[in-house]
Amino acid sequence: MPLVDPKRGAVTSLDPRSALVLDTHALGLQRRPGSMVEFTRTVPAPGDMGVAMAKVTPDSPIEMDLRLESVMEGVLVSGEVDLEISAECSRCLDPLTWEEVVDISELFAYPATDARGAVVEEPDGDEDPLPTLDGDLIDLEPTLRDSVVLALPMAPLCSEDCAGLCSECGIKLDENPGHEHQAVDPRWSALAGLADPQEG
Repeated sequence: MPLVDPKRGAVTSLDPRSALVLDTHALGLQRRPGSMVEFTRTVPAPGDMGVAMAKVTPDSPIEMDLRLESVMEGVLVSGEVDLEISAECSRCLDPLTWEEVVDISELFAYPATDARGAVVEEPDGDEDPLPTLDGDLIDLEPTLRDSVVLALPMAPLCSEDCAGLCSECGIKLDENPGHEHQAVDPRWSALAGLADPQEG
């Protein structure tokens, strides 16, 4: 649903009040190559950002330290983002938390315009098109999500030598050294349920 930017009255598909939407005009960035602004911002993390076993803690503070540079093609956003990660060990399933610093570098292209300066739709021939500015606004969330997915481990570990869980009973092996199960020859498994002949 289109929105109206209250500062300039421009129609946009982005909400300029969203924490991960950057207003290049409000930040003081000029649309001429070489113009640059640096800023820091702390915003709450959106939900469901990460991979299967490691995610950014929802609503935890995301500390952004970014630089916006105006170039011929658009605006280059680069810098670091400090995140709080909640995960579970892929071997023993113990909960884990840690701080992760993710690098961001993304070029947001100016939208294509015709001779009169009106925005025109480009054909979808590019398999990996650059994200574009929406007026003066940049939606950083998709870029942040992609960067987080690349930075986080698919199989996090509480320690490199974690022994994991027993495949038979699920007991934690690090807390039960020497734990094992009596292996029964499958050829004798039919006799396992018979009563001890000396009983009774």
